[in-house]
Amino acid sequence: MAQSREVAACLAALEGSPPTQLLTVSTRGDILTDTPISAMAGTGVWVKEVQAAVIAGDADIAVHSAKDLPSMDTPGLAIGAVLERADPRDALVCPTPFTSVFDLPAGAMVATGSTRRRAQLAWLRPDLTFRELRGNLHTRIEKIRSSATAGIVAMAAVERLDIYDQDIHPIRTGWMLPQVGQGALAVECREEDTEMLEWLTRIDNEKAHLELRAERAFLRNFQGGCSIPAAALASAVLPAAPHGSAILEIKGMIASMDGKALVRQSLMGIEPEALGKTLAHDLLYRQGGEILIDVNRG
Repeated sequence: MAQSREVAACLAALEGSPPTQLLTVSTRGDILTDTPISAMAGTGVWVKEVQAAVIAGDADIAVHSAKDLPSMDTPGLAIGAVLERADPRDALVCPTPFTSVFDLPAGAMVATGSTRRRAQLAWLRPDLTFRELRGNLHTRIEKIRSSATAGIVAMAAVERLDIYDQDIHPIRTGWMLPQVGQGALAVECREEDTEMLEWLTRIDNEKAHLELRAERAFLRNFQGGCSIPAAALASAVLPAAPHGSAILEIKGMIASMDGKALVRQSLMGIEPEALGKTLAHDLLYRQGGEILIDVNRG
């Protein structure tokens, strides 16, 4: 709802824009509170019902955390806008005096439902143990404080809900790469709705949209969606001169589920889809990632 209000405010700031009304939709991800996140990753359980409302004409646009979108585009829908990106990093939630992953005591219990986070944490600290974590941000933080040494949340959620406190510590992307699209808001509409596409173009952040295109292209080439421990973060530098090309850098990672094996690589380029695809190909076939996928699948 906080994300939808942010998009509504952006549209309302445009001269002559149509009035907005929020439509609340419950998704399978909201309802299946006892199912581990890893069992649902990549299946679109947080977006399908919202998308269906747009396709049916009950709503004009759908607002998503871009990280929740399946790697393949949904037929009939188009991502018309990506808002300015919030902090894409993960954050460690733990009490003082611990402020980083490396401060945690030996054998510490870390709460997270993400296979990506677990794999990278296990790579950094093989001694750590893990427990499942579900719920909204406030619920997660309370669960972490009551039943674990530490836990991991997204900095973007902390920003949007304005719940900074001394126990929340951003994690360097050199230590932990975020989920594809983390921190970005993607706004979808029907692909034939040219009027709405024009409005969305006016709130689109070119830099964030380029970065998301590169990251989603990376994920599409793993044939496992976000159910495997893969991560990517792109950074775009827009051209100073008109009609110039943006320069993108993308960093990617793939790991075994247990975090015992992990490979990372970065590339630079101009065309986002080609760049993401090339990075995925290099990790799979030049860095040994293909073997890791086979290991993860048993």
